[in-house]
Amino acid sequence: MLTFVGLGLYDERSVTVAGRDAIAAADRIVAEFYTSKLAGATVADLESFHGVDIEVRDRAGVERSPEDVLADAEADDVVFLTAGDTMISTTHVDLRLRAHDRGIETRVVHGTTAQAAASALTGLQNYRFGKATTLPFERSHGGEGVPGSVVETVEQNRERGLHTLVFLDIDAQHDAYMRADGAAEALAGAWRDGLGVAVVRAGGPDPVVRAARLSTLATESFGDPLHLLVVPGDLHHVERDALAALGGAPQELLE
Repeated sequence: MLTFVGLGLYDERSVTVAGRDAIAAADRIVAEFYTSKLAGATVADLESFHGVDIEVRDRAGVERSPEDVLADAEADDVVFLTAGDTMISTTHVDLRLRAHDRGIETRVVHGTTAQAAASALTGLQNYRFGKATTLPFERSHGGEGVPGSVVETVEQNRERGLHTLVFLDIDAQHDAYMRADGAAEALAGAWRDGLGVAVVRAGGPDPVVRAARLSTLATESFGDPLHLLVVPGDLHHVERDALAALGGAPQELLE
């Protein structure tokens, strides 16, 4: 069996009880942390907490060379770990489908998602979010400025009155994380006076929600990763109240 376990958002304690049980019962445990990672825990922390050895694979090891993992899952219980929820990334869906094609039984143990946390922490209603997008580092997409696809996604959501969740790039090779201030600075080029909401360290003991003009967020510092950015669309009166009370949004931006 191949069991996919989402570890949740922040540290070794963020996993569900069902996820912890699956890890304890596994014959082999494999993980990837290039799509996302736990900001509050190292691999050593996870190993100590669960009393197991964890093999971390890079992108090539998951996407191009998963044969040894699949072969073991034909006879043994293999657990595949990711941060957040385990089926958010296409990479993980592809691995599950490869297992399915080989007749390997699969199971999914969900973890909390960044999208759910962003809605919960900001007070923005989950059903009022449109398509999400990812803002990459310039070195990741080989261009300058904000990719046109990101601008297009935000604009299309805004035209429909919907909020946009902007995931911020992780460069696992260089252990680099895009910060909310840098993302706000990049997006301010298109929507300088627009409202933005920084969501920082969701799932951790000290999450931060800060709502202000994108140009203002660009001048502020939000500390350790992981960071998200939300570009709100039309606001329900409860959402306006939440952004003012929970994120310190200036009243003139909410009217």
